[in-house]
Amino acid sequence: MVGLPGAGKTTRARQLAEEHGALRLTPDEWILPLFGEAEPYGKRDVLEGRMLWLALDAVRLGTSVVVDYGCWSRDERSAIRWLAEAEGARFRMVYLPVDHETQRARIAHRWETAAAESLPITEADLLHGREHFEESGEAELSGRARSAPPSGWAGWPEWAAERWPSFVRPSAA
Repeated sequence: MVGLPGAGKTTRARQLAEEHGALRLTPDEWILPLFGEAEPYGKRDVLEGRMLWLALDAVRLGTSVVVDYGCWSRDERSAIRWLAEAEGARFRMVYLPVDHETQRARIAHRWETAAAESLPITEADLLHGREHFEESGEAELSGRARSAPPSGWAGWPEWAAERWPSFVRPSAA
């Protein structure tokens, strides 16, 4: 799943998981119960790393997985694509764009109807997200665009282990 907060990623991830009998991994649903705060310093990356490890392990066992991270950077998306395909999985990227007004309205509604389960998001957070989000293009969405790891990285597994500190490829565990 690719998109900003309020784009409808989790709603769509739930639909896909139900349609395909897939395991759905959504860190936002784990952050508050595990850490008691919305932005526990560095812990989200650790949680996502373990979820990614679990996703790849599930794929190796023949289970479909929906990774509902947001994946704001092309490097994150490229790493997850490479890792999934290296395990023999078919990778499908779902990008849900959202305009700023719709995003604000959805987040306000979420906060009004499910505050206990929602991470707080400020206007500054929304602007920061829009500033740092790298949109997916048609070539990336279709799988025609394949990128090499950033300069200085031997491969996507090494990059992923740095990005998500608790990530270890299942075959190496």
